[in-house]
Amino acid sequence: MLPGGSENTASDDLRQLTPHGAAPLTLRGTAGPLAALDTGPGNRGTVLMVAGFTGTKEDFAPLLAPVARAGWRVVVVDQRGQYQSPGPDDPAAYTVELLAADVVEVGHQLRGDGPLHLLGHSFGGIVARAAVLAEPGLFASLTLLSSGPVGLTGPRADLLEHLAPLLEAGGVRLVHDTLEQLSLTDPRSAAVPAPVREFLATRFLANTEAGLTGMAAAMTGEPDRTAELAATGVPVLVAHGADDDAWTPTAQTDMAARLGARHVVLDGAAHSPAIETPAATIGALTGFWSAVPAVSDAQEASA
Repeated sequence: MLPGGSENTASDDLRQLTPHGAAPLTLRGTAGPLAALDTGPGNRGTVLMVAGFTGTKEDFAPLLAPVARAGWRVVVVDQRGQYQSPGPDDPAAYTVELLAADVVEVGHQLRGDGPLHLLGHSFGGIVARAAVLAEPGLFASLTLLSSGPVGLTGPRADLLEHLAPLLEAGGVRLVHDTLEQLSLTDPRSAAVPAPVREFLATRFLANTEAGLTGMAAAMTGEPDRTAELAATGVPVLVAHGADDDAWTPTAQTDMAARLGARHVVLDGAAHSPAIETPAATIGALTGFWSAVPAVSDAQEASA
């Protein structure tokens, strides 16, 4: 699976298809509408969650109802070019900066009573970090969930190198079919229930070709902006699986230390904790948001 996917889904759990009670919502992006799910008003503020590369809002499905019951409004979005969010046909429209501009635009639409917390998973964390750097006073906190300090390297990055020729030869369908063939050798993929596999196929095939190309380049080319993020004063949580196979646990641990961030390692999880260990992930998130000051240093400076 590519970064942002959820290859560790348990056979007895529908994970992305978990009932959540959230309602469909359309938000304004800077290049067009963005599809979202919204749990409705909460009395503790709002959480905006951003999916990773080839991921979608449904990757957060197991978190939605429990976090909403704990008092937060939760809004999760497909980034431009993903699944139900249309996107431009130009790969140059999928840079980190342009995707972050969408997040900032959505943040302004959601800002109201109570704090606005931002969470990004995997590549969504890189985008969320850029949104905070662009407008730190907008966000009460940032959570980097299975997301590293710099562009992706290692085996998953090597896999992305094959993306461009596959897209050129056969479009999104060929990329999907090739990944499906690769997954046949992985027993974790074989354990995914049929309805979930069908959903994963449907959403992957809905990705725009330009979005896959542009986001892949953005994810591997991102510089280390840890020092810039630390300088904003926005409280940060770094959370990741103990067995993360995208950005290494060592790299994320070092990033957390450089940020002075709260750091949580989620046992039993690899790269998709919201899918793999939702209960522990919910505990880590709600514990962090509950501890965030009502007004962060960055928000106070922008007031």
